[in-house]
Amino acid sequence: MNVFLKNKDYRRFSVASFLSSAGDILFYLAFMTYASKLQNYSLALSLIAISESLPRLFDIFGGYLADKTRKKFKNIFVMSLVRFALYSLVGILFVTNVSQWGLVIAVVIINFISDMVGTYAGGLSAPLIVDLVGEDEFAQAEGFTNGISQVITTVAQFVGSGLLLFLSYSNLAFINAFTFLAAGLLYASVGVRHKKDNQPIESQEVNEQKFFATMKTSYTQIKKASGLLSVVLVIALLNGALTSMGSLLPIIMAGNRSTMIISTYSFTLAVIGLVVSVGAILGSTFGPQLFKKQSVFFMVIVAIVLSVATTVAAVFANIFAIMPFYFLLALVVSTASLKMQQWLVTTIDRKILASSVGLLNTIIMATSPVMTTVLTTISGLGDVRYALFALLAVEIIILFVAVKLSVKTKINTEEVKSAVIVNK
Repeated sequence: MNVFLKNKDYRRFSVASFLSSAGDILFYLAFMTYASKLQNYSLALSLIAISESLPRLFDIFGGYLADKTRKKFKNIFVMSLVRFALYSLVGILFVTNVSQWGLVIAVVIINFISDMVGTYAGGLSAPLIVDLVGEDEFAQAEGFTNGISQVITTVAQFVGSGLLLFLSYSNLAFINAFTFLAAGLLYASVGVRHKKDNQPIESQEVNEQKFFATMKTSYTQIKKASGLLSVVLVIALLNGALTSMGSLLPIIMAGNRSTMIISTYSFTLAVIGLVVSVGAILGSTFGPQLFKKQSVFFMVIVAIVLSVATTVAAVFANIFAIMPFYFLLALVVSTASLKMQQWLVTTIDRKILASSVGLLNTIIMATSPVMTTVLTTISGLGDVRYALFALLAVEIIILFVAVKLSVKTKINTEEVKSAVIVNK
C-alpha cells in the first residue's frame, strides 16, 4: 500500500486498472444474466465461458508483442480506446432489433476480441509497472493491485446485480465502455507528464528476436535462476489443485447436505467463494510484507501442506474444517505467486520481461482446466471421493518434490557463495 500512496504515477496507473476491472465485471454479470434467460441457456453460457477463458491461454503471445513495442504508454492508451469502441458497439447492439441468438453470438465474438486485446494490454502493463516503481517494489505494487482488483470484483458482482434492477443491458455495456475510456486517459496522463518533463520512464530497449527465439531465451534465463522454473511448475500444480477443489466442492456439498450446507446450497457456495476471495485478497495485499524474509520455496511447501489439509477435510465432508484451510491456502498461494513474480523480475532481461511473464502465466493457467477436467471426470464416472484421493496423491507427490528441490537449491546457493568467497 505504501507504494500506492507515495507514487502518484503508479496510483494513476492502478486506478486505471481498477476502473477497467470494475466495468468488465459489471458487464459480464449483465451478459450472463441475459444469456441465462434464453431457451438454450446452457449453450449460451458455455459460449460465454469459452470466450472468457480462451484468451488467458494467449498471454504468452500478448507478452511477446508487448516486448516488441517501443511506445508502451501510447499503445496501452490505444488498446483502451479499442475496447471502448468495442463495448460501445455492444451497447448499440442491445438496442437494435437483432435476434437474441444473433446478439449473443455477436457479443461473444466482440468480448473475445476485447479480451485478446486485453492480453496485449496486460503484457504492456507489467514492464511499465516495473518502470514506475522499480524492481524492488514490484511484488508489493503488483500484490496491492491484485488485492484491490479482487475486492472490486467481489463488490462489483453485488453492485451489478443491484444495477440490473433499474438499468438495461445496453446501459451496462456503455458503462463498461466508458470505464475503458477513463482508464485510457489515466494511462495517457502518466505518459504525457513524463514526456513533458523530459523524463521518459519506459525502457527504450525492445526485443528484436522472433517468437521462438524469444521463448528459448526466456526459458534459458529462467532455468539459470536455480529453482525458479521448478517453483513455477509447483505453483502451477497448486493453482490447478485450488481450482479443482473449487469444482469438486459443489459435488461434495450435493452428496453431504447434513454436514456441508450452511442455511442453503447457494448461500454455502457464496460463503466459500467469499472465504477464498478474502484469503487471496489478504495474501496479495499484505503477503509480500508479512512474509518478506521467507523464501518462495518455504511459502510453496506451506501451501502444499495446506492443500493436503483442505483435501483431507473435504474427504470427511466437514464444511467448518474445509473453510479455514481453504482460506489459508488461497492466502499463501497468492503470496507465493507474487514472490515468484518478484524473483522473475530481478532475473529476466527487461527486453523480454513481458514475454517471460506471459510464458509463466500460460504454464500456470494451463494446469487448471487439465486438472479440473481429469478430476471431475473421475468424480462423474465413479465417486467424488476417488477424485479427492487422486488429488491427495498428486499433492503428496508435489510436497516431496518441493522439499527435495528446496534442499537442492539451498545446497547450490551455498556452494555458489562459497565459490565467491574463495575467489575473493
